Order: sequence, then structure tokens, then C-alpha cells
Amino acid sequence: MRLLIVEDDAALGERLLERLKGAGYAVDLAADGIDGAHLGATEPYDAVILDLGLPGKPGLSMLREWRGAGNTVPVLILTARDGWSERVAGLQAGADDYLGKPFHVEELLARVQALLRRAAPVQAPELRTGPWRLDEARQCLLHDDGREQALTGTEFRLLRYFMRHPGQVLSKTRLAEHVYDYDAERDSNVIEVYVRRLRTLLGATCIETRRGQGYVFQGGR
Repeated sequence: MRLLIVEDDAALGERLLERLKGAGYAVDLAADGIDGAHLGATEPYDAVILDLGLPGKPGLSMLREWRGAGNTVPVLILTARDGWSERVAGLQAGADDYLGKPFHVEELLARVQALLRRAAPVQAPELRTGPWRLDEARQCLLHDDGREQALTGTEFRLLRYFMRHPGQVLSKTRLAEHVYDYDAERDSNVIEVYVRRLRTLLGATCIETRRGQGYVFQGGR
């Protein structure tokens, strides 16, 4: 899952960037409304964390532009604790949730996870495939018999995206766009390596290859 943070407070932006990356997300950070508007309009994010008081272009203007262009990406707006009018304006402009400043980062993380669940085809709080459960907090696989299987960061992000979109044909390009951030080397051929690794862990039939199209997650043995 790939997130965009648009926040002009440098310290807060970096703190959110590191915490969300640590939680297993690919994350991009924009410090003003111009860059944020461009990234949100051109990159395929799974959710956006949007401050409203931004230099260059206000957050509400960005949000209205995205919604006017048909961009339905889930948006969590950040507002002043007593800024009820901003919250109302943000929700009316198409925001999906809001959080008042100051806030606990853990609450923001929980709200982002809820937004992502609601937006994905699979909305279950627990992701399972066969006897395996994906532990999103610890970024590993847990077996019904008690075994634990470690995952690399990329394996975790890829598997979570597959499990939220079962039965869909997912191209290597789309997978790379949602597994890596903007500055990462997005060699879609590397996805093949991680798909083979996941098949080794979950069974050869868990991910079907569609020639010329991509992959379909079918579940493990």
C-alpha cells in the first residue's frame, strides 16, 4: 500500500514518514500544495494524509481538484483541534476522515488502516490465506499451528496488496506502483522474484500467472 503525506511542518512530516514506513507502507512526502497536488493527481496512491494550511495551494483546493477530476483516493485531513469549520469544509469537499492536531501517531495509523480497509475489495480486519494469517502489526505470517514466518519489507507490502485484491488481475506495473515509493527503483521484473518467494511460502498455486497481463492472487494451500 502506498501513501502520500502533504504536510508543511518539516518535523511532523518526517516523523509521520518514518512511522508509516516502519508500519510497512511505501510513503511519499510533499511539503507544499503545488507538489502535493501534482503527486496526488499523477501517482496511484492508496490513501492521502492532507494538511489544509499549505503554502503554494491550500489543501481544500487540492482536494476539490482531485474530486472534480474523478480521483476517489481516500483522504484523511489534518486540522487544528478547534477547527470545526475546517473539518466541515473538508468533509464537504470530499475528505473521508479527519484528525485534529495535536494527535497521537498511533491514532493516525489506525485511521489510515481503517480507510485502506474500507477502500479495498477485501475489507476484513484479518487477512488469511489457507492456514496462514498476515500479522500487519508485526509484518509476518502466522500459521494456525503456531509457526511464524518472517517477511522482508517488500514481501510484506506485496502480499498485503495481493490479499486485499484477491481474484483481480494485477499487472507488474500496478504492483510496483503500490509497493514502492516515488524515489524507489521500480523495476517491475523484480516483482517476479518476490512472487516466486511468496509461492514458496504459501504454495505454488497461491498466485496465478496471466501471460501478458500479470498475476491473480488465489490463496494458499
